[in-house]
Amino acid sequence: MNVPAYLDHAATTPMWPAAVDAMLPYFSERYGNASGSHAVAREAKKALEESRDLVAECLGAQPGEIVFTGGGTEADNLAILGRHELQPGEVVCSAIEHHAVLHAAGEVCAAPRVASVTSGGVVDLDVLVDLVDSGVSLVSVMLSNNEIGTIQPLDAIRKIMAERAPQAVLHTDAVQAFPWLDVASLARPAELVAVSAHKFGGPKGVGALVVREGVKIAPIVHGGGQERGRRSGTYNVAGVVGMAAAMQATVADRAATVARVGALRDRLADGLLQAIPDSSETGDRSSKIAGNCHLSFGGIESESLLMLLDAAGVYAAAGSACQSGAIEPSHVVTAVGLSDARALGSLRLSLGVTTTDDDVDLALSVIPPAVARLREPL
Repeated sequence: MNVPAYLDHAATTPMWPAAVDAMLPYFSERYGNASGSHAVAREAKKALEESRDLVAECLGAQPGEIVFTGGGTEADNLAILGRHELQPGEVVCSAIEHHAVLHAAGEVCAAPRVASVTSGGVVDLDVLVDLVDSGVSLVSVMLSNNEIGTIQPLDAIRKIMAERAPQAVLHTDAVQAFPWLDVASLARPAELVAVSAHKFGGPKGVGALVVREGVKIAPIVHGGGQERGRRSGTYNVAGVVGMAAAMQATVADRAATVARVGALRDRLADGLLQAIPDSSETGDRSSKIAGNCHLSFGGIESESLLMLLDAAGVYAAAGSACQSGAIEPSHVVTAVGLSDARALGSLRLSLGVTTTDDDVDLALSVIPPAVARLREPL
């Protein structure tokens, strides 16, 4: 039997060994509550603050600008809900944002202003410019899309905001971007930047929000006043330590990973497009992160395809992981112009640090006959 090919890194990633090793002591002998004052607690607090320094460095921020959260969804919600409470106004977002952003925006605005995207999967700046005005308090555009992998032009968006809504704050969901892009540089135009550890080889259940100096947010979780009053709750010291270690490993390996995985992705995408009739790539590959391969196939439903692939040891997704089991077409792929029928035949193959040539070979051998089988007349 073939070794399974895990091609769902956009959903979650295997942990870096360094992250696992860094976390282990905090499940046993270093068990202190970082909010305490005695020696055991101080040891935990020291690890927490050293990790904060590392996270800040990797994100191009100051340590005091880092707010630890329970993951990317909480970080996005804190950015939008917390900022809106202090600076109410209209919210602008792109049509391909994660639901953590879209639903949070819907909580603070009856009708958020939504910017359409091009067929290549990049926010349409000509549309965005007409949506941004003096009534806008926050603009939220992700750095890299979680389904089709397209990279968004934050510098250009910030320029529009400076001209038309200088009072507004820019938030970016960088959850999918960190493994592939220099977030410290590319997310610099944003005052609020969200990341999630399990997307880059860290543990689940921990993330961070960068809140640039001078930007205020109200807490959405109340209690003991941790994180300078911005996010209460007992610190997940092991998780934070693991996230910091995973960030360091990711940054150190990023350039080599992007080059290697990008070549694997190109071989996979080109091979499938050549082997499968009536297939197409979603989004402009030149504007994508290296690990994303998103295709659509006519005449099939992706849920049935995923079942065949799973049985053959190829693990993939039909859309974002948070939509698993949904029968509606993804809002992301319909936003770039795919019909509902075509969107329901889409497949996301997301590669990562552990992806090998053998994984690609297996996918190339399994996916074309699986699609052909589904197209056979009953």
